[in-house]
Amino acid sequence: MKLICIGRNYTKHIEELENEKPSDPVIFLKPDTSILLKKQPFFIPEFSDEVHHEVEVLVKIKKVGKYIDKKFAHKYYDEIGLGIDFTARDLQAKLKSKGLPWEKAKAFDGAAVIGKWLPKIQFADIDNINFSLKKNEEQVQTGNTRLMLWKIDELIEYASKYFTLKIGDIIFTGTPAGVGKVFANDQLKGYIEDQEMFSIKIK
Repeated sequence: MKLICIGRNYTKHIEELENEKPSDPVIFLKPDTSILLKKQPFFIPEFSDEVHHEVEVLVKIKKVGKYIDKKFAHKYYDEIGLGIDFTARDLQAKLKSKGLPWEKAKAFDGAAVIGKWLPKIQFADIDNINFSLKKNEEQVQTGNTRLMLWKIDELIEYASKYFTLKIGDIIFTGTPAGVGKVFANDQLKGYIEDQEMFSIKIK
């Protein structure tokens, strides 16, 4: 089981971090050890002074696929979720400045929150899903899947060129603007439309 993560998939998030707009999806992986255990708090790691929250819509793969055509991609998932890609931004900036991989900043233990799952059939349009993140009851991130540079089915087509997609794999589809630093005792709550998908305490 692997977590396939998409970076720079929302224009305003690209702008807020002053990144270059990519010509293809930016992909990185997280191991299953990065998944935060259910009902556990997120502990800020000792190697970072600037861990950011990044709320993202998730897709769970339900069958094996390789070189999947976009028009068939909808057959490879039937659940939509919400999660957080925690990022050690200070460490990431240091690694990027040296042209090094991001894994230490993105794939550390507990860096992937996976909330509840909803059936895909619940949504009238997968490319028009509202989602949001509240920090201490204040809304800090809002997004809609229609604003993705690459939509869900396009991401499945693209990722499957490089990686065989297997049952249980999860795609993190990218974060909208509004990412920010987390502090001890923060409470993070994620929503799809008005439904709470997860609640995480920061330690």
